[in-house]
Amino acid sequence: FTDELKELEEKILSAKEKLTELELDVLEKTVVEIDGYKDDILHLAKFISWVDIFSGFAALSVENNYCQPEINEGNEIEIIDGRHPVVEAVIPKGSYVPATVVIGSADKRFNVITGPNMGGKSTVMRMTALVVLLAQTGCFVPAKSAKIGMVDSIFTRVGASDNLSKGESTFLVEMKETSAILNAATSKSLIILDEIGRGTGTYDGISLARAIAEHIINNINAVTMFATHYHILTELAEDFDSAYNFHMGAREYCGKIRFTYQMKEGGSSRSFGVEVAKLTDMP
Repeated sequence: FTDELKELEEKILSAKEKLTELELDVLEKTVVEIDGYKDDILHLAKFISWVDIFSGFAALSVENNYCQPEINEGNEIEIIDGRHPVVEAVIPKGSYVPATVVIGSADKRFNVITGPNMGGKSTVMRMTALVVLLAQTGCFVPAKSAKIGMVDSIFTRVGASDNLSKGESTFLVEMKETSAILNAATSKSLIILDEIGRGTGTYDGISLARAIAEHIINNINAVTMFATHYHILTELAEDFDSAYNFHMGAREYCGKIRFTYQMKEGGSSRSFGVEVAKLTDMP
């Protein structure tokens, strides 16, 4: 024990407390000083955020050959040679097959999309939603050209998920999400529905899909893309003036299926499920 060691001990044991006091003192002085400039700082931060957003948009658009969309107050969506921005970013450069989507006119409000599994239905629908979203945020879009009617919201029901911890099956989650869409969408909305009714019995599923389709047509009249393997639903185009049929192109060559990834007018009578299963070396 020495006086010097005792003094050192006190310094070490009290260092953290003194450090905290110093930090608080500096913080308080800094807050007081900044308070006099808060309006300028907030204005500058907002300006920098806008520069960040639009410089990011510009770089993205130049690097990926995006086009300037034409935004209007109408209801039609015309996307010529559109590309899914996320899919395009993760596949080999130049390998993406663009697709054209023209919907939203009086006779193409509710669009039934049929065709083969793996034929590109989901990709085309999601591409449409993303292009509309990008356009309304002020960004150029991945397409040769695009005319986008303003929408008040975009609703999607795609994929298959469950919430078993709350006792909700895949089918119940699908129905809850679809119900939320039907209760919130307006005639200015864009609705993307992918294979509604697939998680239950065939006739139950067809009945639900048909009823949901009729509700959208009769009560909402939103621009809708409705992908399904229930080919009987192509009859909607015969029953309603605002319904229209599209299909994803495919052809068989030497016993194998070939996809064109193009959305063409008219319905499809086949889904090529067995042929697609063969691609996985299914025993």
